[in-house]
Amino acid sequence: MTPDAVPAADPALVDQLRPITVEEWPAFTTAMTRVFGEDATGPYLDEPRPTAELDRSLALLDDGFVAATAGIYSHDLTVPGGVVPAAGVTWVTVSPTHRRRGVLTAIMRRQLDDVHAAGREPLAALWAAEGSIYGRFGYAPAVWRGGITLDPARTRLRADLPTTDGRISMVELDAYRAAAVPLYERLRRDVPGHLARDERWWDRRLRDDKDDRDGWTSRRYALHTESDGAVTGYVSYRQKEQWSPRDEPQGKLQLVDLVAATPAVRVALWRFVLGHDLVREVSSWALGAEDPIRSMVADPRSVPLSPSDAMWVRLVDVDRALAARRYPAPIDLVLEVRDPFCPWNDGRWRLTGHPAGGHCARTDRDPDLVLGVEELAAVYLGGVSLGTLHRAGRVTEVSPGAVALASTSFSWPVAPQSPDAF
Repeated sequence: MTPDAVPAADPALVDQLRPITVEEWPAFTTAMTRVFGEDATGPYLDEPRPTAELDRSLALLDDGFVAATAGIYSHDLTVPGGVVPAAGVTWVTVSPTHRRRGVLTAIMRRQLDDVHAAGREPLAALWAAEGSIYGRFGYAPAVWRGGITLDPARTRLRADLPTTDGRISMVELDAYRAAAVPLYERLRRDVPGHLARDERWWDRRLRDDKDDRDGWTSRRYALHTESDGAVTGYVSYRQKEQWSPRDEPQGKLQLVDLVAATPAVRVALWRFVLGHDLVREVSSWALGAEDPIRSMVADPRSVPLSPSDAMWVRLVDVDRALAARRYPAPIDLVLEVRDPFCPWNDGRWRLTGHPAGGHCARTDRDPDLVLGVEELAAVYLGGVSLGTLHRAGRVTEVSPGAVALASTSFSWPVAPQSPDAF
C-alpha cells in the first residue's frame, strides 16, 4: 500500500536545481543523451527543439558541469470522460558522477512541489526508462502497450466482421497530415491516455530522419476515405526488405499508426496492413495491450502479445484528479490515501461520482478502502483493475463490497492507449 521508503530530499540540493537558458541547451542535451547511452546529434543539438519548455527545465550544475537534467512538457491528457492538464515529466537523468547523493529525489521533490503550487495540473505523467525507479515517488504504470507481432499468413480476420464501402489510398505526407490532424483531434478524446497535439507535436510525431530508420524504409502513408470524401481512418508504417538463404521473402512491416473512426474502417485498415506482399512479420509497439485486433481474428493465438508498461501516472492533487474524471457506475466511498512523498494528499477523501462527473473532498468519516497513491494512480485511467491490486495485497478493504464497487466505478469501456512517448 505504500511505496518503498524514500529519503527526504535535501533542501539545499532542491534549491540548487534551476531552469537552463538557451545558451546552456547544448551542454544540457549533451549531458542528457550521454546518460541514455547516445551521442547528441541532429538539428536540436545546438538549439532547443520546438516542443522544449526551458522555463520548466531543471539542471544541477557543479562547477559548470551539468550533473543532472529534467524537464516538463505541458500536456492535455485524455482521462475517462474528460481531458485534464498534465505535467509530462521528461529528460530525467543523473550523471554517474553524482549518483547516490539524493539528486533524483531532489528533482522529484522540486517538480511535484512546483506543479502542486501552480495548481493547474492535477496529474503528472512520464515514460520510465527503468521500472523500479518511480514507484517510490507515487507514479504507477496506468497504460500498457501490447508489443504485438503478427504472422500475416496466420492472422486471418473473422468472416463476420463489418465491411465498408470506402477505399484506401496511398498518399504523400502533406495529404496524410491534412487528413490525420482533424481526425485524431476528434477521436483522441474518446481514448484515455491520448495527448493533445499542436503543430509542434505533429511535427515531432511525423519526423522521419533517415539516420533514425535503422534499416527501415521511410514511412508509408494511407487514408481510408468514404464515398462522400470524408476521411475516416489512417495508417502509417515502415517496411524492411529481407530474404531467406533460399531467396524466399521474409519482409517485415512496422506499424506506426492505425486510427479508425468506426469498427468497419478498422477492419479495412487491418486487411490492408496484413495484405502486403513479401511481408512475413507485422509488428507494433504503440498499439495498446487491449487493441481490438485481438478480437478481430479467427485464431486468437495468431496475436501473441508481449505487454510492457507505457505511460506512468502520478496524482499530484488527489481531490482535483479524482474530480476531473467520470465514473461509469455511481460511487460514494471514503478512500484513505497514503502518500508519504506528497503529504498534502495524505488522509481521507470522500469520492462521489457518476457518469456525468465526480467530486472529491476531505472527510472525517471512517474509510471504506485504504490504499497508496501509487495504487490510485494505476487505476486512474481505467486500464488496471483495483480488484487485482486488492488480490495482490496492495489495497485494504474496510467496508465489505467496497473493492467490487470501486473496481466497477474506476473501470472504463475503452482501454487506455498512449501512442505518444515523451
